[in-house]
Amino acid sequence: MSRIKIEIPEKFIFKTEIPIRITDINYGGHLGNDSLLSIVHEARVRFLEHLEYSESNVEGVGIIMIDAAIQYKAEGFYGDELTIEIAVKDFSSIGCDFVYRVLNKNTLKEIALAKTGIVFFDYDERKIVKMPAGFKKRIEGIS
Repeated sequence: MSRIKIEIPEKFIFKTEIPIRITDINYGGHLGNDSLLSIVHEARVRFLEHLEYSESNVEGVGIIMIDAAIQYKAEGFYGDELTIEIAVKDFSSIGCDFVYRVLNKNTLKEIALAKTGIVFFDYDERKIVKMPAGFKKRIEGIS
């Protein structure tokens, strides 16, 4: 059976800390898979805000997620503080990948790797558009 394998980028360009809330815990007593995707979403929003963007306005256009992959490495538990690191790679004319490394802040144990593919999107026209040149240039400037 084949497995998803997410390659760790050479450099992460942003990090943030997010605690695991009680609502993030599933019936197995650990961080749920749906909650992990929500946590990396929150990290992506914080990263975009750090760049003075939002998901609905990156140089005049929005972004939309087109795929997601998660590679689970260890359990996370209620009260754990997570450090989420972000890299941006694999640029195309319309999008790129955000790669996330999720660590337990105190033990530095890797909890998960995740990747979300995003494309640039005109929400008024409801269609995919070209990546703003300024976005790629800005990311390459901090990578």
